[in-house]
Amino acid sequence: MLWYIGRRLIQVIPVFLGATLLLYALVFLRPGDPVAALGGERGLPEAVQAQIREQFHLNEPFIMQYLYFLKGVVTFDMGNDFTGQPVAQTIANALPVTFQLAMMAIVIEAVLGIAFGLWAGMRKGKFFDSVVLVWSLLLISVPTFVTGLLLQIIVGVQLDWLPVTAGRDPNFYSLLLPAIVLAATSFAYVLRLTRTSVFENITADFVRTARAKGLSRAVVTRRHVLRNSLIPVVTFIGVDLGNLMTGSIVTEGIFNINGVGGTLFEAIQRGENTTVVALSTVLVIVYIGANLLVDLLYAVLDPRIRYA
Repeated sequence: MLWYIGRRLIQVIPVFLGATLLLYALVFLRPGDPVAALGGERGLPEAVQAQIREQFHLNEPFIMQYLYFLKGVVTFDMGNDFTGQPVAQTIANALPVTFQLAMMAIVIEAVLGIAFGLWAGMRKGKFFDSVVLVWSLLLISVPTFVTGLLLQIIVGVQLDWLPVTAGRDPNFYSLLLPAIVLAATSFAYVLRLTRTSVFENITADFVRTARAKGLSRAVVTRRHVLRNSLIPVVTFIGVDLGNLMTGSIVTEGIFNINGVGGTLFEAIQRGENTTVVALSTVLVIVYIGANLLVDLLYAVLDPRIRYA
């Protein structure tokens, strides 16, 4: 197992370098001059612009800028943004909020999606299965901002069950409604994926063999059907963690949450390349870490991988 983990960690290094290089190149090739735009219509004096470019290494070639960026990642010192605020502090303020929101959404989509998918897969073709399929298709079809606005009106305003905005210092209660909105589409995918996988495993030979041995329905479902059905679901959920953190821009905007999404959007508007790349790099690390965790969970769920 340790050899397997070490091999996966070695594979992560070129993925990280390639992803960050691509991100930095896209930001570097962005049209416009962010330094000139800082002064608005009146502009900044040439001496001030030259000082800012020297401070942020904007007068260096692209490859040198990227090496400075890698040095900042390794030393955990990514410099300051145009306002003088340390980029690391900006990330430290925004990341915990978005991570908490994403983890709440992951729990909602995983628990409810697997439970409803298992129930529907065991009763494929019946009334409950048909209702679940219709609702999941509806959740997939409706955009996130529409779902968010509808739940704000119904749950937050008319029923007054949950706050309609999270504010600058959100807690679990104020993040619950945004987490439901963020998890809605992924919940539908997890449900449909679990349903299909469960139905395929019910008719498999190893399940019929387990039943022939006299095992109870609950034991067969828990040890054989559900465990084998979770392999594709775990893959989706692991990748979806990064999708939820990057896709939270719309949700954070609707519920006024000061997280990674809102900070990234503001940094793009101001042309702060350092902040944009730093936040994007954090999301890349989340993606890589989630995929590494999924690979390790494979060994737990599938004994063929563990024994190999």
